[in-house]
Amino acid sequence: MQRFANGLRRPEIKGHKDTLLASAREGAHRFGRAYAVMYDLSGLPEGGVQSVVDDWTGLSARMQIENDSAYLRVNEKPLVSVWGVGFSDRGKPRAYTLEECRDLIAFLKDAGCSVMLGIPTYWREGTRDATDNPNLLEVLEMADILSPWTVGRYRNLETARSHAHRLWKPDREWCVARGIDYLPIAFPGFSWRNQNGGELNAIPRLKGAFFWEQVTSAKRMGSDMLYVAMFDEVDEGTAIFKVSDTPLVGDGVAFLDREGLPSDYYLTLAGEAGRLLRDERSLEEAQPSW
Repeated sequence: MQRFANGLRRPEIKGHKDTLLASAREGAHRFGRAYAVMYDLSGLPEGGVQSVVDDWTGLSARMQIENDSAYLRVNEKPLVSVWGVGFSDRGKPRAYTLEECRDLIAFLKDAGCSVMLGIPTYWREGTRDATDNPNLLEVLEMADILSPWTVGRYRNLETARSHAHRLWKPDREWCVARGIDYLPIAFPGFSWRNQNGGELNAIPRLKGAFFWEQVTSAKRMGSDMLYVAMFDEVDEGTAIFKVSDTPLVGDGVAFLDREGLPSDYYLTLAGEAGRLLRDERSLEEAQPSW
């Protein structure tokens, strides 16, 4: 459950986030699933990371997360994800500092948590979407899991394969050498059309082939886990939840159709990705059909 940290300082927004988290927790217990908290630092001002420290302290006390059987654990510790460490926006570091992030990671580790970090694509080089702060890699070595954000970084089957070879493979080797788990991202397609007027079908889904190429590329380079982005992110055209060919729309809103696929095809495809990562199906098998 993502908790965007820039809303934690407003009681009405924080109350809504608390309700959503409580619902996710109830659902996890009811249906035999796991849940975890991810803090997204995007939009925080300098000094704003302290709001995450305060929030986790309160959540842990109220919800007794360390004793919650449905809460996701890594290395037998509750997992907390912090997204947005080490990013540079248009060449400028974000307002909240890398030192704040270091302190937050140390706090969570001292609180008995495992920590996953959502980081920029070019984190090892310190270029493009990553800060050039020379202390970045030192901070990232504090994590249990690293997950570079790659949505929109490649646009077709060829560039997805190339990205896995050029970046995922050496990324993972760096992590393995330091005892850190590596979590690559796969996304089904992309469009900012309804958010900022971009191209409607900027990164085509190709009836699931684009997503499946990323899944198989991750498996080939040795990954045993994958972050699917995202379950419900309609504003970026990456949602994998059940969809309709006849959605309710407002003026100027446009959606792609399902390309003849079942409404829940991407949920099925994500499930098959899990089977592939668990060696319950082979790489030689074709993309699951419908």
